Amino acid sequence: MPIRGPDCLPFDTEVSYRRAIERARSQEAKSWELRAATSLARLWHDQGKPAAAHALLAPIYGWFTEGFDTPDLKEAKALLDQLA
Repeated sequence: MPIRGPDCLPFDTEVSYRRAIERARSQEAKSWELRAATSLARLWHDQGKPAAAHALLAPIYGWFTEGFDTPDLKEAKALLDQLA
């Protein structure tokens, strides 16, 4: 779920997503990393940074070999399709 609100600046949101990605990586939690990366990629897409969004999300999505019918992977795939 995106971190947004009247007191939340885009920079704060980006920092939060980056921290979530780092924590997921340190715990080898691929699904959590995918969620955080999808959120950050969507933020970047909304900010007009589609190349950066794709570069972040594509390799993480590529790790998965099954479960493509799950909501997280469907959402990531739909965003990647938008970024292509």
